[in-house]
Amino acid sequence: MESSAGILATLDAAFRQYVVDKIGAVLFFDLVFWDNGQPQEVVLPIVVVWLVAGALFFTLRFQFVNLRAFRHAIDCVRGRYTQPDEPGEISHFQALSAALSATVGLGNIAGVAFAVGIGGPGAIFWMILAGFLGMSSKFAECTLGQRYRIQREDGHVSGGPMHYLKDGLAEIGLPRLGKVLSVIFAFMCIGGSFGGGNMFQSNQSYALAAVELPILGGTLGASIFGLLLAFLVGLVIIGGIRRIGEVAGVVVPLMCVVYVFCGLLILLTHAGSLGHGFGVIFQRAFSLEAGAGAFVGVLIQGFRRAAFSNEAGCGSAAIAHSAATTNEPVREGIVALLEPFIDTIVVCTMTGLVIVVTGAYDNPDAGEGIRMTAFAFGTVFPWFPSVLTVIAILFAFSTMISWSYYGEQCWATLFGLRSTWVYKAIFLLFVWAGAVFDPGAVLDFGDYMILGMAFPNILGVVLLSGIVKADLASYLDRLKRGEFVRSA
Repeated sequence: MESSAGILATLDAAFRQYVVDKIGAVLFFDLVFWDNGQPQEVVLPIVVVWLVAGALFFTLRFQFVNLRAFRHAIDCVRGRYTQPDEPGEISHFQALSAALSATVGLGNIAGVAFAVGIGGPGAIFWMILAGFLGMSSKFAECTLGQRYRIQREDGHVSGGPMHYLKDGLAEIGLPRLGKVLSVIFAFMCIGGSFGGGNMFQSNQSYALAAVELPILGGTLGASIFGLLLAFLVGLVIIGGIRRIGEVAGVVVPLMCVVYVFCGLLILLTHAGSLGHGFGVIFQRAFSLEAGAGAFVGVLIQGFRRAAFSNEAGCGSAAIAHSAATTNEPVREGIVALLEPFIDTIVVCTMTGLVIVVTGAYDNPDAGEGIRMTAFAFGTVFPWFPSVLTVIAILFAFSTMISWSYYGEQCWATLFGLRSTWVYKAIFLLFVWAGAVFDPGAVLDFGDYMILGMAFPNILGVVLLSGIVKADLASYLDRLKRGEFVRSA
C-alpha cells in the first residue's frame, strides 16, 4: 500500500503539472518552423513578447532616454541634485539599491547559465539588447510611481502601479479600467512576493548552504536554516522601507562588487580569449546554421533571461522608487533606468562572459544552472564555489526583503493598512517553509504571478506615456537652463 508521503508527493506533482498546464497555456504559445522539411518547435512566452514590445515602444517614445539621461542618472545617484527639504523616506541611492536587491539575485548566477546552456552563447547578445531596452521601461514606470505616490495615514509614502494605474488612468478618463488593472496588479504582486520573491530564494539558498555545510542536511537542519533566515528577514522588514533601504544600501553594493571583481579577475586571466569570446557570442546570436527555429530559440532565451532578471516592465521597482526623497518624479525615473544596466548589462553579462571564455558552456562536466557558473569560476578560483554560496545567500536575502515591501504595499492597498502585520507574518512563515518543503506548484504559480504583473502594468504605462513624455521634456528643458541647484 502506498505511503501517505508517496500519496502527497503524487498529488503535489499532479497539482504542479495542472498549474503549469493551465497557466502556461495562457502565458505561452508554440512557434513551429520548417527547416529542410523538418518541423522545429520553439516555445514562446507571451509575456516576454509583451515586455520586449513595451520596452521598444518606451525607448522610441522617449527618444532613447536610456542614452540621453544616463550621465544625469549617475549624478543623481551621487546626490548632486538632492536637497534636504524634499519629501520622501530614502535617498536616490537607497531606492536604487532596494530595487536592485529585488532583481539582482540567483537569476544572475543560475539563470544566465541556463540561458547559455539552452540557447548557447548567442543568447547573451539578445540578453544585453533586452536589458538596454528595459532601461526605458524602468524610467517610465518609476516616474509614474513618484508622480502618483500618496502619503498613508501612518505618515509613510506609498506608490507604485496599484496607485498610478487607478489614479493616472482616472485622470485621463479611464477610471474603471484603472481600478480593474490596479486590483489585478496588486493580487499578482502579493502572489509573486510569496513565490518567486520568497520561497524560491529560501529554497535555493538552503540547497547551496546544505552542500557547503552538511550539518544542515535533513529536516532539522532545514528547519534551523529556515528559522534563522526568517528571523534575519523579520529584523529588516519590521523596520519598513527605511530599514530595507539602509540594509540594501550596504548588502547590494557589497555582493555586486565581490561578484563582479571575481568575474573581472577571471576575464583578466583569459584576456587573450576575450576577443574570441565576444566573437562567439555575436556569431551565435545571428547564426542560422541550425535553422530559423534555432535562431529564434537563441533570441528568445536572451530576451527571456533579461526579462526575468531585471523585471523591467513588471512594475515592482516603481514601489521602491516611490519612497525616494525628491520633488521631481522624472528625476527618480532617470535614476531607475540604471537598474537594468547594472543587473543585466553588467552583472548578467559578466556571468555569461565568464561561462564562455572558460569554456564551461561546452564542457559536459560543468552541469547546468548555478553548477555551471560555479564550475566556470572554479576553473580559476578553486575556492570560489564556497564564496558563491555566501554571495547567493546574500542575493536571496536581499531579494526577499525588497519583495516583502512590494507585497506589503499591495496588501495595504487591498486589505487596509492595519492588516499589514498579517502579511508580514505569512511572509516570514513562507521563508521558513521554502527551506523545509519542496515549494512545488507554489513556485511555479509565484513565478507566473511576477511575470503576469507586466500585463496590467505595461498597458497602463503605455496609456499614460503621453504624461511621462511631457514631464520628461519639461524636466530636461529646466535642467538645460540650469534651474536645478547642484549639491556639493
